Amino acid sequence: MEFIIGKYNYCLYICLMMIGFYAMIGKRNLVKKLIGMNIFQTSIILYFISIGSKKGATIPIVEHGQQVFQVSQYINPLPHVLMLTAIVVMVSTFGVALALLLLIHRRYKTLEEDEILKLRR
Repeated sequence: MEFIIGKYNYCLYICLMMIGFYAMIGKRNLVKKLIGMNIFQTSIILYFISIGSKKGATIPIVEHGQQVFQVSQYINPLPHVLMLTAIVVMVSTFGVALALLLLIHRRYKTLEEDEILKLRR
């Protein structure tokens, strides 16, 4: 039980991920599916940011004249940099998907997946 309490943030990320996954798979409205995809992506970004931090560690900047340094004293900046890129991709994907949903709504007058499939037949 102590392990779960110590890693509560990971449990929260898994819950968020499952909420987003359920919205993508279980809902029939395309806007709800898009919001679910956004929640799913956000939970993954939060997970990667949380694994990039350490207690008691500092930012990886070597001071002038410092010859020897301990790698274990510094935070790994790579997950944070990669997640900045992922945030940009997430926002652009969301914007393009919203534009496509607008076009779908103009053409079919609905955003319900079942009704759109019926109209396509």
